[in-house]
Amino acid sequence: MNILIYGLNYAPEPTGIGKYTGEMAEWLAAQGHAVEVICGLPHYPQWQVADGYDGFRFRSETLAGVRVHRVRHFVPAANQLRARTRIVLETTFTLNAARFWLPRFFSRQKPDVVIAVMPPMQIGVWPLLYAWSRGVPWVLHVQDLQLDAALRLGMLPGGIIGQVLYRVEAFLLRGATRASTITEAMRQRMIEKGAAPECAWLFPNWADIEVVRPGPRENAFRKEFGIALETVLVLYAGNMGEKQGLEVVLEAAQWCADDDKRLQFLMVGTGGARLRLEEKAAVMGLRNVRFLPVQPVERLSEMLAAGDIHLVVQRRDAADLVMPSKLTNILAAGRPCVATVDAGTALHDVVAGAETGLVTPPGDSLALAQAILSLAQNLEKREAYGRNARAYAELILDKEHILKAFEGQLSSLRRGVRYQVES
Repeated sequence: MNILIYGLNYAPEPTGIGKYTGEMAEWLAAQGHAVEVICGLPHYPQWQVADGYDGFRFRSETLAGVRVHRVRHFVPAANQLRARTRIVLETTFTLNAARFWLPRFFSRQKPDVVIAVMPPMQIGVWPLLYAWSRGVPWVLHVQDLQLDAALRLGMLPGGIIGQVLYRVEAFLLRGATRASTITEAMRQRMIEKGAAPECAWLFPNWADIEVVRPGPRENAFRKEFGIALETVLVLYAGNMGEKQGLEVVLEAAQWCADDDKRLQFLMVGTGGARLRLEEKAAVMGLRNVRFLPVQPVERLSEMLAAGDIHLVVQRRDAADLVMPSKLTNILAAGRPCVATVDAGTALHDVVAGAETGLVTPPGDSLALAQAILSLAQNLEKREAYGRNARAYAELILDKEHILKAFEGQLSSLRRGVRYQVES
C-alpha cells in the first residue's frame, strides 16, 4: 500500500504520541509499504526543538525507510504551556502543513489510505478535505481525547465555546472513513460523540517486548545516581503536565518520609508542571525526592528495571480519557506499579484486573503512600505483580501482533473503497 500519515508529533520524539506514530510508520515501511509522513518539529517532552531541527521552515528527510516531511511551527516553552499557546502551536502547524498538502490535491498519484493522528483536533481538517476531493479513505486515530480533558480540567472554557468545539470534533469523527483509538472506553466515547459503531476501531498502544524486557534492579542506572541496593526506588518516569496531578506524589513522599527511610522517590521527565513541582518539593523540604531530566531511549529498559515500584498518576477528571503511554513499558519490563485511578476505567482494568499492581483513588495522597509502603515492605508481592505484568505484556501488548492486525484493517479498508468505486 501507499500510506500517508499526518500528525504533529513524530520520531525522534522518545515518548508519547510521537513515539507510537514513529514506530507505526517504520513498522509499516518494514513490511514493504510505501510510507510518507507529514509532521512537525520534534519538541516533546522537552518543549523545545530538538538539536538539528531548527533553522528551516520545511524539510524532507528519510528515516528508517519512511519519507518524512517536516513543517515548522510555534513551540511554547514548558513554563508557557496554556490553552492559548497550544492553539497557536496547532494552528501554525496546520497552516504551514499546506506546503505539503496542497500539491497532493492536484497530483495524479494519491495514497491508498491516509492516517491522521489526533490530537490536535485540527489534524482532521486536511485529510477530510483531501478525502472529499480525491476519494481517498482516511483513518482518524485518537491517541488522547484532548478536548474532553481540556474542558474537564478547566484548561478551556465551557459554554458556547465548548459546544462549538464538540460539534467540530463530532463532525470530524463522522467524516472519517474509520475512527480508531487505544482503549475500549475511549472507543465508546467516540461513538457517543458521533462515530458509527461499525466504523470505530480499537487500535491499542503496544510495547516492544523484545526490546523492553525484565532486567536486574541493581544496574548501571542505580549506580550512576547513587541509589543503594537496599533502597526501594519509587519511580515516576513520564510527562509532568496538568493531566497528571503530580502534587499527590510529593504529598505521598512526605507521608512516607517518617515511615520508611529506605524509600527514594525519583521523578524523571519534563513538562509544564515540572518547575512548579521542584519548587514545591523544595518548600516541603523533601529529602526523599529527586528529579532527573528525560533519559535517552537507549537507557529505557535499564531505567525501568532499576525501579522497584512504578507510579502511574492521573487526575480523576482525565483518567478515562487517556491511557498513559508509560504503562505499556512498565508492564513489558515486568515491574509492579501503583496507579491513581477509579474503577470502571481501562487503566483500572489493566492494573487491578490483571493484578499488575495496586490502585488508589486519584488525589488521595495518604492512600497512595499506604499502597507504596505496603509494596515496599513486601518483596514477594512486588515480584508476583511483576510476573503478572510481563505476562500481560506478552499476551496483550505485543507490537507485532497489534500492528499486524492494524495492517490487515488498512488493507481491507483500501479494498472496500476500491470495490465500492468500481461497482
